[in-house]
Amino acid sequence: MGQQAPGAAPANPIMTFLPMILIIVVFYFFMIRPQMKKQKEITAFRNSLAKGDKVVTTGGIYGKILELKDNYVLLQVDDNVKIRVDKAALVKDMTDVPAQK
Repeated sequence: MGQQAPGAAPANPIMTFLPMILIIVVFYFFMIRPQMKKQKEITAFRNSLAKGDKVVTTGGIYGKILELKDNYVLLQVDDNVKIRVDKAALVKDMTDVPAQK
């Protein structure tokens, strides 16, 4: 019991860990790498914000940037309605989207 049959070759340690290595590689290429790429794009978007850009917050609030600071922006939501929003809450640039009538 628990002994190898006579004449059988010992198991190759690389072949034993190969399935685990393949799972890690697949996990990296399908989960981690795309998430890192998306995070870089979001960071680049937030760093490229400018006065007058139309944006959408994570809460679904549409507005136009009036003022930019290090951690927050001042959005004009409507006439005489301004709100201060954290930069991390901005998710979309709506500058290129045509206005709906």
